[in-house]
Amino acid sequence: MVIPSLSLPQDELRRITGALCYEERLLFLLLTLRQPDVEVVYLSSAPVDTAIVDYYLGFLDDPDEARTRLQMISLDDPHTGPLTVSLLRRPDVVARIRAALDRTAGAWMVPFVVSEAEERLAEILGLPIYGPATSLAHLGSKSGGRMIAEEAGVPMARGFADLRSLTEVEHAARALSPRSKLMVKLNNSYSGLGNAVVIKDERPLTACHTSFSAADENWTTFAEKIAERGAVIEEFIEDRPLYSPSALARITPGGAYDVVATHEQLLGGPNGDLYQGCAFPARPEYRAQVGECAERIARVLAGRGVVGLFGMDFFAVKTDAGYRALLCEINLRIGGTTHPFGAALLTTGASYDPGTGTLVHGGRSKYYVATDNCTAACLRGRTPAEVVELIDDRGLGFDREARTGNVLHLLGAVPEYGKLGFTSIGDSAEEAAELHQRTLRALNQSA
Repeated sequence: MVIPSLSLPQDELRRITGALCYEERLLFLLLTLRQPDVEVVYLSSAPVDTAIVDYYLGFLDDPDEARTRLQMISLDDPHTGPLTVSLLRRPDVVARIRAALDRTAGAWMVPFVVSEAEERLAEILGLPIYGPATSLAHLGSKSGGRMIAEEAGVPMARGFADLRSLTEVEHAARALSPRSKLMVKLNNSYSGLGNAVVIKDERPLTACHTSFSAADENWTTFAEKIAERGAVIEEFIEDRPLYSPSALARITPGGAYDVVATHEQLLGGPNGDLYQGCAFPARPEYRAQVGECAERIARVLAGRGVVGLFGMDFFAVKTDAGYRALLCEINLRIGGTTHPFGAALLTTGASYDPGTGTLVHGGRSKYYVATDNCTAACLRGRTPAEVVELIDDRGLGFDREARTGNVLHLLGAVPEYGKLGFTSIGDSAEEAAELHQRTLRALNQSA
């Protein structure tokens, strides 16, 4: 049972264009229906366009047979907050879900993120959750990440954690340096929207030049969130060149752990810290270092009882001896790199090779570039089916024989916002990047 509820800080979620359609990020899991013993129950706040479901099933050998093992269940109510919270108020829909699960043995819940709402729903349905218990959620906060990094022996930028007021942040800033560039990060935020970069001088923080990653943020609102969620403060890494790789890992209920991918994050925004997309894999200069640090973190988290897929963001800093990986944060949830990796893995049939750090099929490595943020005014008003047809007509769709091409997502955001995402898969990093650029041009010139 897939429940892609965005059980996250709603103030930040409202800043994302077409945020409700991010429930479609996990539709790549429909590709698991390729296995004849898999059944999927997929929940959503609003109905998913049938053309989008058809698009994903079209990657399979027998879409019609796969459809018999898929149930799409919608609340038909897109305006009442996180999906799971709304669902708990709908016993009629819960009954439908229970009926759908009754025919399936060994079911489990796959959430986007685990909150108390997901745990309550799992208890009602009698399902295990493939995700970390809320009692362990603090390990995925910015403060928890610093604690886990220290335990794992993974370096981070100098800083202080567990700050609960603007006054505590102020004291920590003075302890770091009276004059320097600093980063303040809310404990629980995502996509970089909870960050503030401060050029510290002798004055109080609120008087210093500050750049908030969220456009409508200020020190008054930010201080309220610090008091509510807690925060960390760190030295701003200004080394150049500076790269922002990430790693994706999984921990099974039995405690086994492994790193399944590294990525190069594509960032934007006023502070260059807002997630825009990714490229797979991370650069070879530091791919191994990132993977090694990620494995050490996964080992510690597995020992704490964490289960599920999760991401880790890093800085890669050039040194005389090569590159050094510094942990930036741990995200104990499905993140922006999960669905591109899942789409590439399930469409190509490749497997991750830890030796090369690439996906390999038939002795050939696969590479990809993905975005969540392709927005074009000329797409607004189009249907998902029209966009799929456009991509196919331009020869940019997925070639099942070559196992290269585009896999689209966020198609539900096209009609209202002219927005979608896609993962461009190639047999080399250059091929994937070139395909990605051609696709961006085609979508922006489709009028």
